[in-house]
Amino acid sequence: MSLLMSISHTAQQVAEAISAVLDVETEIIDAEYTIVAGTGKYRGLVGTKDDEAWDTDGDFIYTRVLKTGRTFVIDDPENNIYGPILMGEMGEICCPIKLRDSVIGVLALVAFDEMQKNKLLKKKEQLLNFLHRMAFLLASRVSEVEAYNRLEVTSNKLKIIVESIHQGILAINQQGIITHCNSYAESIIGIQRDFILGRHINQIWPNSPVSEALKTGTGYKEKEELYGTLPHQLHLLVTATPIKVENQTRGVVVSFRNMSDARQLAYDLTDNKIALELDQIIGNSRKIMEVKYQALRVARGNSTILITGESGTGKELFSRAIHYASPRRDKPLVIVNCGAIPETLLESELFGYAEGAFTGARKGGRAGKFELANGGTVFLDEIGDLPLHLQVKLLHVLQRREVERVGSNKPIPVDVRIIAATNKNLESMCTTGEFREDLFYRLNVIPFYIPPLRERKEDIITLMEHFLVKYCNLLGKNITDFSDNVHQAFTVYDWPGNVRELENAIEYAVNMEPGKIITLESIPKKIRNQWLAGDQLPEENNLKDHLDNLEKDLLINKILELSKYNLSKKELAGALGISRATLYRKIKQYGIKL
Repeated sequence: MSLLMSISHTAQQVAEAISAVLDVETEIIDAEYTIVAGTGKYRGLVGTKDDEAWDTDGDFIYTRVLKTGRTFVIDDPENNIYGPILMGEMGEICCPIKLRDSVIGVLALVAFDEMQKNKLLKKKEQLLNFLHRMAFLLASRVSEVEAYNRLEVTSNKLKIIVESIHQGILAINQQGIITHCNSYAESIIGIQRDFILGRHINQIWPNSPVSEALKTGTGYKEKEELYGTLPHQLHLLVTATPIKVENQTRGVVVSFRNMSDARQLAYDLTDNKIALELDQIIGNSRKIMEVKYQALRVARGNSTILITGESGTGKELFSRAIHYASPRRDKPLVIVNCGAIPETLLESELFGYAEGAFTGARKGGRAGKFELANGGTVFLDEIGDLPLHLQVKLLHVLQRREVERVGSNKPIPVDVRIIAATNKNLESMCTTGEFREDLFYRLNVIPFYIPPLRERKEDIITLMEHFLVKYCNLLGKNITDFSDNVHQAFTVYDWPGNVRELENAIEYAVNMEPGKIITLESIPKKIRNQWLAGDQLPEENNLKDHLDNLEKDLLINKILELSKYNLSKKELAGALGISRATLYRKIKQYGIKL
């Protein structure tokens, strides 16, 4: 539809008014030669094409007006530029209808008899001025419709955007009346939109600071507010943005979301959300399989778990696996290392703080780890390092399922499962007064022990292979295996640092190894020296065996290194600095395949 056709009703009214005043016929066409409006003989042709439409290449009157944007007066119907005379036209005044320097149509006065023709010609100058005004009127109306349509499109886009936002949105006018409410706000508040709209904000949201923002013109961002009353009270995160025109506050837009949704979003964007399945924990020994099975059983419940085990055994790994095997898997897992956070900060980290709790406290306060984990799991690593005064607060959380922020005595309900972990003997610490006995029993509902690596040596080779692949990928190395004596050295080593120490040893070896098989020379000195000293070796191993193994490893790595040159046996022996006979003997002795 053309621009003029979009105002056809207005155009018809203008045409009829002109015709009634001047007693001549009026025709209005658009840039596509469609008759938009008309009187007399043209009235019944509205919506059809004008005769000139069939010969737009011709230099006829309407084509000239549309192309040049000039006004034309035709007093001789026989004039060649008039075009086809099919309806008995005897004279015409044609005026362009312009919009932003573009001709969008033609406004024409048409005479069908001598009297009408004389009237047109006699008052030509006045009529031309009048037609230009009418053409301007039509163009202005088109411009209004265009602006309205653009506004309508923009308005619809904004409505779609507002409805798509995962936040509640309320628009409030200067009098505090709610003029807009999106569906998300409706669902959070729990009141139908029809009831919300047209009511004062204080009726829907009593005691909200939004009213103050409307009065003062000062908004606020992400302030925690309570909506409703217990037991259905909502904890919301609210932003109020004043709408200002010429420095006058004309309204406020309020956006808000449930605090639990905000925390879930924050959790989803953190590195903590690394899902871990129990079968991803490496190891197939009887002991580790028993631990995995126990983890699967306890994951289904909601009781507090105390994981014990030496440093590096994988306590955090198991806490993740338990969380992601539990019904809370879609909610946050919040990890707190009680030994890594300074004691002065630990309380506010765990329990949060209220506005004004201390110098530098954030406006509106801040939620602690227990609030952030609401609905999910809190993993308290190194629980044995928790100061005694905070042990009391943790006991309060376990008993009452609620927290009090620093600087506030207002309880906040929390629904969390607590998994604690330590490498210390908490029972001994209870005896010495370093750990509260009542807290220990609250935490130790389900004791969960992870055995050290030295008690499950069957898993060492599997772990070695796993970490070899991991660090070859990370470091871009092409190492395929370990030498036999490296396997033996790792197997007999005690691993006081457990799996973490083993992983570090493999990372070190991958960095140091120049060949394709990790040899004794590339492993950490501590492990290599223990192996060479024979302290942990079976009695049948002697120095000759060690030397043979070293020679075999060196020979294999050197052969692999030189294999890319496609050397003959003689050339290979020369490169190794030995005779061809010695090379054959060593290959046979060590079972090396070339």
